[in-house]
Amino acid sequence: MDFQPTEDQKALREGIRSFVEGQVPNERFPDLEKTKGFDRTLWGELAEMGVFALRLGEEEGGIGLGYSDAILVFEELGRRLVPGPIVWSHLAAGLIEGTATGETVVGGLDLMGEHPEPFLIEHFESLDVLLVLRPDGLYQIDPQALDAEEVAVPLDPLTPVHHLSTLPEGEKIGDAAAAARIRLEGAALVSGLQLGLAEGALELANEYAKGRQQFGRAIGGFQAVKHMLAEMFVKQEAARAGAYNAAATLDAPEVADVQRAVSSAKVTAGESAIRNARTGIQVHGGMGFTWEVMAHYYLKRAWVLENVFGTQDEHAEKIAEILDTLG
Repeated sequence: MDFQPTEDQKALREGIRSFVEGQVPNERFPDLEKTKGFDRTLWGELAEMGVFALRLGEEEGGIGLGYSDAILVFEELGRRLVPGPIVWSHLAAGLIEGTATGETVVGGLDLMGEHPEPFLIEHFESLDVLLVLRPDGLYQIDPQALDAEEVAVPLDPLTPVHHLSTLPEGEKIGDAAAAARIRLEGAALVSGLQLGLAEGALELANEYAKGRQQFGRAIGGFQAVKHMLAEMFVKQEAARAGAYNAAATLDAPEVADVQRAVSSAKVTAGESAIRNARTGIQVHGGMGFTWEVMAHYYLKRAWVLENVFGTQDEHAEKIAEILDTLG
């Protein structure tokens, strides 16, 4: 497969990058924390950029692009740490009315993993619709009908979490195959976000290493720091290969095993995001542990995404099962 972006894809990526850098600069993060990581105006602008309708056909009001295009968009969203239930709303476009235009905000709960409980919902207060993935199908629930308790201190300050003690069944809107498909696509898109996190953490660390002076020279000139940055770059490119391969395989499922490609991407990109975020904090030294430096956002978001649509361990087991059938 050729993973080099086409000219149209490069233009798409640059357009999204320019938008998110302009709308979500570092200076805006304190305000986003005050609104619990969700801004209706920003959400509407993301919809206008086509983030949610990206893969819908033109007859449905979408752009008609593929997964290989979507992965580039989610890469940029992850790189700039754009908050909100973006993946769930993207997946729900075409299923839930108003999602593609940003009028309806859709979140989700994945109960198909190894540990479905406790019931933890991200961005609960901002949701208009909650999608629930169960082994027997896809369900829709009105969040207003749920009694949820907010977690006082969420892991990621831009990803508020609520806990449900009970969960009603809801309205079934899709069969088991539909639920499994959404989970598969979701894992691929999350790997794109994780790739973006790996990139953003490296960029932040690299800029700091070039500007921070110690012993009369930039710390980026010291071999130990060079090695850390080089390792971050290797992790970033491994994540890119995995995420791009997953997207390309979803677009052309006849070329390879889709589940294997997506699980490989989730494992590789997940590891790269966490490792790069940790190393980025180390490059910053003591400053890396302060709230004012952006480094902690990357690590916290990487930990959050690790648990979305399957952990590294779960996807590694899926890969092992697939390889076992081949042996």
